[in-house]
Formats: sequence, structure tokens, C-alpha cells
Amino acid sequence: MSTTRKSVLVVSAHSADFVWRAGGAIALYARRGWDVSIVCLSFGERGESAKLWRQPGMTLQKVKDDRRDEAMRAAEILGASIEFMDCGDYPLRISDDALFRLVDIYRKRRPQFVLTHSLRDPYNFDHPLATHVAQEARVIAQAHGHNPGEEVLGAPPVFLFEPHQPEQCEWKPQVLLDITEVWAQKQRAFELMAAQEHLWEYYTRVSLQRGAQASRNSDQKITYAEAFQRVFPQVTGELA
Repeated sequence: MSTTRKSVLVVSAHSADFVWRAGGAIALYARRGWDVSIVCLSFGERGESAKLWRQPGMTLQKVKDDRRDEAMRAAEILGASIEFMDCGDYPLRISDDALFRLVDIYRKRRPQFVLTHSLRDPYNFDHPLATHVAQEARVIAQAHGHNPGEEVLGAPPVFLFEPHQPEQCEWKPQVLLDITEVWAQKQRAFELMAAQEHLWEYYTRVSLQRGAQASRNSDQKITYAEAFQRVFPQVTGELA
């Protein structure tokens, strides 16, 4: 990895989450020449693979293999690298070894910003756990006492991508990102997610709705957009 390239880190609970919720942002920044790294804590092998489990003779390992293959091909389309931690699914459980592995990724990649899940999600406990781990690893990576002698992380902003039911997750769309120019890539990527085909149309509608809202909140013509919520205040020398 070139140390001169700007970097983005995406922490995804399951192997398809990053595609639905941040595929446009990933493709957009990869197109701009940024190094985009995706970490999947789980394959989504139990709770998000119902279509695969309906097939005769299906096994847990086969589900994991299929989900890994889908995610790897999707990441390639979006222009990102991807790695899998295989921390389990329904329930997701994070060991100290996995946490420190994520800390190492933070210090190696040195992201300019981080994308991950909402802080709450009453429908999927794995999602807020992934966010907790992403932020805990970020804080540890900033600590001078963790592996003394290594260069510590700065303070990359954290953006929370849109959950499936925002109102129930107490999530607000504070940032609207125009992804119109990379929409075709995002669509190709999520159409690889055969285990969750029922979500293809849903997330197309979400992107169109956020695009309409982005147009209304700007002087731009925007067709497709993704929405994010900030965790930390924006630090800037300009308001416009």
C-alpha cells in the first residue's frame, strides 16, 4: 500500500452491509484514487442468508464461502480491498484478538475517515456492536501506551451509514453524498448479493429518495445519494 494515498476504512458487520449502505461512497472515493479498505466482521452466515439455507444440503461452511465470494466480487467492482474476520453471526462476538487486529488495521491504513453502522438498531444487534468495536479500536489506536513506539492514529471522523429502518434506530441523515456518477457500479455490486435479492429494489428506492433530498438541499441536480450521520463535530475554518 502506498503511504501517499489517502485512505478510507469501512467497518461492516456482515459481508453485504457495506454494499447496500456505503457502496456509492466506496466507489466514489476509489475512483478519486483513494485507498478504500473494507473489514467485514462476519459473513452474515446465519441471520442474513435465508435464501441460501433454503437450498437442500446447505452447510454453514458453504454459506460462508458463498457470502465471501459475493463480497469479494462486490468489493472488486467498487474498487476496494476487503478482509474478513469471521467473528460469528447471530450472535456476533468480538474477542480481544479481533479488536487488536482492527487496531492494527487503523494504524496501518491511517484512514482520513471511517464508515460504519448506526449506534442503535433494535432489529439487528450485530450492527451497533460493529460500530462499538469500530470506535473502540479507533480510540485504542490513538493511545500512546498501546504498542509503544508505533505511530498513533490521529482523529479521523466517523460517519454512520443509513440503517434499514432509520426512525427506529434514532438515526438522522446529516450528510448527503452525491453518488450519481458511480451508481452503476453500486448497482452491479449489490446485484451480486444473491442471498439478499429482496433488498435490491429497496436500496434503489433509498438512493433515489436521498438523491431527491440532496437536490432539494442544494442547487445541484442529484439523482442518487447516500446519507450518513456524523459522530463527532466537524472541525473547519469555513462554514461555506
